[in-house]
Amino acid sequence: MAEVVISPPAAPQSLNLAEVQPSPIPFQFNLPTPGAEPISGWRPPLYPIPWAMSAYDHFYFARPIAADQINWPLADYRYGGIFFKDVVHTGVDIDAEQGAPILASGAGTVVWVGWGLFTETPGNEKDPYGLAVVLRHDFGYNNQQLHTAYAHMSKTLATIGQHVQTGDLIGLVGATGATTGPHIHFEVRLGGNSFHQTLNPELWLAPPQGWGVLVGRVMDTKGNPLSRTEVSLISQETGKIYLVKTYGSGGAVNADPYYNENMALGDLPAGIYKVLVSFEKKNKQTWVEIFPGQVTYFTFKGEKGFSAERPPAPKLKSLPQLPTPLP
Repeated sequence: MAEVVISPPAAPQSLNLAEVQPSPIPFQFNLPTPGAEPISGWRPPLYPIPWAMSAYDHFYFARPIAADQINWPLADYRYGGIFFKDVVHTGVDIDAEQGAPILASGAGTVVWVGWGLFTETPGNEKDPYGLAVVLRHDFGYNNQQLHTAYAHMSKTLATIGQHVQTGDLIGLVGATGATTGPHIHFEVRLGGNSFHQTLNPELWLAPPQGWGVLVGRVMDTKGNPLSRTEVSLISQETGKIYLVKTYGSGGAVNADPYYNENMALGDLPAGIYKVLVSFEKKNKQTWVEIFPGQVTYFTFKGEKGFSAERPPAPKLKSLPQLPTPLP
């Protein structure tokens, strides 16, 4: 389940910065720059949680695995992927070792412990989530309740009704339920405690210091979102290639209320990257810049190409009516 890293045969050519079109940002912060990618599982400390440099971002959660271990999502098991022929992945998987501590990602109350989370049947040991814990958090988003789910535990160490703080121990990594090896399956749920109400956790987990997130909406020329389309990201500095596939919408897969994305790629060192989208058997390309602690957004619309323009600010559904002035 380890990530496969593909290196190009030769070092990338130097970049003409005049051709680069980084995503616009309204102001600039002096933030830590990323160092070399760690060889071991250790990652730099995270930003303070919650962390959000935009009114529409929501890095509200810490990693459920400590920073001295592998604590980033597996590249082949991202949100919206299709596994076992017809099973849609409603979270991200973190390739932690058997028995590794699982930590609360945010302050909240324990509302589920044990077997049966997927089928909502307590004690069902055939449930695909295995042993699981769910937290109802003390905070929400857009006036909706937030939950996080932690599945495939070897042992639960929380009790229903218990209030926990960020970083509290709630269980141990295992391989219970429908899985081929020890890891933690992590979900973010908005609006209710159901796998039908998940959102992509890579938009909610605070990135390591000096790292950022790429979010995109990939469409055909008519503006219809494309699913299972491969998107490649190539670091100009290191030549490392990151791969991700777009996901559909509906059912158990949901797009962010603001970005309306169908792909996200987190844990990217800040810098310049080439983006390649496979469209009609051709690779379309552009350049993006990843900023520390921020979301870089792009859209692709078939033959109309790429855009770095962010979605417009949400409009109010209704405006209050002013009283009629007296004569």
